[in-house]
Amino acid sequence: MNERVTVIRDAAWLVTWDDAQSRHVYRQNADLAFSSKGILHIGEHYQGSFDDEIAGTGLMVLPGLVNVHCHSGDEPIAKGLFEDVGTAALWGNALYEYSALIDADDDAKAACQVVMLGDLMKSGVTTLLDIASPHSKWLSLARDSGLRAYLAPGFREARWKMAGSHRLDYEWDHALGRERYAEALAFLDQAAQDSSGRINAVITPSQIETCSEELLQEAVAEARRRGIPITIHAAQTMAEHEELLRRTGETAPAMLERLGILGPDLILGHCIFIDRHSWTRQRIYGDLDRLAHSGTSVAHCPVTFARSGMTLESLGAYRRAGVNVGIGTDSYPFNMLEELREAMICSRIAGRSVHDLDTGTLFEAATVGGARALRRDDIGRLCQGAKADLVLVDLNHPAMQPVHDPLRNLIHCAAERAVRDVYVDGSPVVRSGRISNLDYDGAVRELQDAQKRAVRRAEAADPQSRSIAKLAPYSLPLAQV
Repeated sequence: MNERVTVIRDAAWLVTWDDAQSRHVYRQNADLAFSSKGILHIGEHYQGSFDDEIAGTGLMVLPGLVNVHCHSGDEPIAKGLFEDVGTAALWGNALYEYSALIDADDDAKAACQVVMLGDLMKSGVTTLLDIASPHSKWLSLARDSGLRAYLAPGFREARWKMAGSHRLDYEWDHALGRERYAEALAFLDQAAQDSSGRINAVITPSQIETCSEELLQEAVAEARRRGIPITIHAAQTMAEHEELLRRTGETAPAMLERLGILGPDLILGHCIFIDRHSWTRQRIYGDLDRLAHSGTSVAHCPVTFARSGMTLESLGAYRRAGVNVGIGTDSYPFNMLEELREAMICSRIAGRSVHDLDTGTLFEAATVGGARALRRDDIGRLCQGAKADLVLVDLNHPAMQPVHDPLRNLIHCAAERAVRDVYVDGSPVVRSGRISNLDYDGAVRELQDAQKRAVRRAEAADPQSRSIAKLAPYSLPLAQV
């Protein structure tokens, strides 16, 4: 059976990969041909046979974006709840006291996953790493979406427990943690049997401080035996940073180095509060060297932390130190292009300079940086032989006009509004801004009831028995009628 070939004829702008320079470069007025086998041609007029032809006038063609850190489980139903709250005694972070109360049921998790996948696709994502608790449809929905998915079933031995609003404690259950670890391994075995060729698995100790050193080492050894990536939330909050100092006297990167866990197969979720961060006590500069020399990658997700007044200091500094950084969305709004804009703004503010980070470097993090974190050289770039994962951007969209540098227009102005079509393995997953393979609109309709159910559970689970009106007050008072 012959492969179906599509040719984009005379594309106005293409972001292609220059192997000699090891970087993305612009190319203008060129043809791109692709099929499920990959990218077949980039250059002057394509003379081979084809099945479908797309007029490239008025289009920019990009490599698909690689999201190396997101959570489908509960996040879409958390919208509108806790953006204005945080625990003052925990540096203003809302994670432990508020966000941890939201827990979706199985039906809601499926709807949340569809919404997340749809939103990511519409913002140009073709590969994602989804950290979640497995549910009955997790694997099938990832497969049906058409995306390239790395599924990361989390496990841990301790759960967070808030004492009032002033202290974070840990409740340890090593037996339950081992049970969850065994379930995660069973899921990885199931994912490995998927026939689509687009589903991959990741070993995921959920947080560095909720797993014992023994479990961390055992899980990482198992990942390396299987030859699959590892991801761990580490240095994500000041509460975690202080807890590790109390236990070990070490920062997260230093602890992972001692345990032999750092390495090019490891992706650290967030990695914000390291020894050089201005909020920490150390004021030394060893952690970036640890990360760079070991080849460890960082998944940078600026939006969710900026909501709580926190930021990595700075993305430009990590890059200049030689650390490989990929971009993730973490939680809502699941918009990779908005995440890139926020990454730019936060880095320039933290770096105190417009020169701290430029658009080309940022785009590299969102493409080949993510691919490198997943140890792949066939995604995140447009070149002959790479996977046919690509994004078509409408240059005629008002937010893209006028066109001088289209990538800047996309990231700084237009975002997902200008994304027209998205392809994975040569097949369309977004057409004219509409999701091809999932019931996105139906899933969105389910979110309201799903949030109401989650809110009722949050009120019942809150240690202080607060109502949702206390936990998540409206941003404006209700009018008195």
